[in-house]
Amino acid sequence: MENASPPNINVGFPTLHKEMNEFSGMADRLAVRVAETAKKMSGTLEVGFLSGASYSDGTPVASVAFWNEFGTSTAPPRPFFRNMIEKENRTCPVKAAALAANDKFDGRKILEALGADIEGALKESIVTFTSPGLAASTIKHKGSAKPLIDTGEMLNSTGFRVT
Repeated sequence: MENASPPNINVGFPTLHKEMNEFSGMADRLAVRVAETAKKMSGTLEVGFLSGASYSDGTPVASVAFWNEFGTSTAPPRPFFRNMIEKENRTCPVKAAALAANDKFDGRKILEALGADIEGALKESIVTFTSPGLAASTIKHKGSAKPLIDTGEMLNSTGFRVT
């Protein structure tokens, strides 16, 4: 019995070795694909009240939006923008992933689609915002109880830009 050979503990190892090499090759190809995708997906998305929009008296729309968002000494904060961001932050990653798959990881297309979606959410936030309401004197002056809409200039001045 001393001359008996030890049991073959390498059973299946050649197959496992081959599979590991194939997996390693797949991992390398995936790393290259991720790097290529990251290059294609670079860019910047800006959504909000872009420079240049102003009321007829020259007041920048972005300033009025800021005063509405954070309040002034005579008006309470009406956080329409922050509310929209909080809501969109929950769904944006999922939307971006779906867009990436549908648009073959074209960064510009993905950012443009996200920009349009977020701009729509911003408009919806302006239109649906109700609290805090307006003072009775403001309602009498403007003839409406809608907090963020007077002339419609702010609503119509939303936009997005991809760079």
